[in-house]
Amino acid sequence: MPTRSDVATLIDHTLLKPEATPADVEALLAEAADLGTYSVCVSPNMLPVTPVGDVKIATVCGFPSGAHHSEVKAAEAARSVADGADEVDMVINLSQATTGDFDAVEADIRAVRAAAPAPVVLKVIIESAALTDEQIVGCCRAAEAAGADFVKTSTGFHPAGGASVHAVSLMARTVGGRLGVKASGGIRTTEAALAMIDAGATRLGLSGSRAVLEGLQA
Repeated sequence: MPTRSDVATLIDHTLLKPEATPADVEALLAEAADLGTYSVCVSPNMLPVTPVGDVKIATVCGFPSGAHHSEVKAAEAARSVADGADEVDMVINLSQATTGDFDAVEADIRAVRAAAPAPVVLKVIIESAALTDEQIVGCCRAAEAAGADFVKTSTGFHPAGGASVHAVSLMARTVGGRLGVKASGGIRTTEAALAMIDAGATRLGLSGSRAVLEGLQA
């Protein structure tokens, strides 16, 4: 079983509530440093922030609907990188995915990748709970073809739900270790987090990181 520190290094400690304040973000950063999480993930309007220790700074793009023009997502990503973001989690255009237009999904991701080139880490949120298995596979392939670094299950805001073991496993098999897999959305217990890791998640998006980590041995 992984230790508390092992799991902490996989966590994007997340605060994306619309009502979050700068003071909330400061508290998030301090807690992330205390817990030893890999990063914090905050809304783009909260950037820039001053990192605490080695904690990376992640943000979102086209969030939470993904129903934005690609050039708007690209501009948002570029601004976030200029404001110090190390990682960008973008939301795909779900209508393109559900209608099977994976060339358009790829083009959308490519636009953001061009605006946020390496070494910025690009994660692609596909809202797996709203997709069929075939659509999940198609989105993962599009993300890989577009040069993304991770595929990610969910925003945590879609009514269809968040991460599932089935989706994470399917995503991990599809990308075959060439991309990371981030499980996010509704992961609130130690058991749920460990199940996602067992299924192939290499990063976890958690808002209740402390509660999850308290269930693990140091």
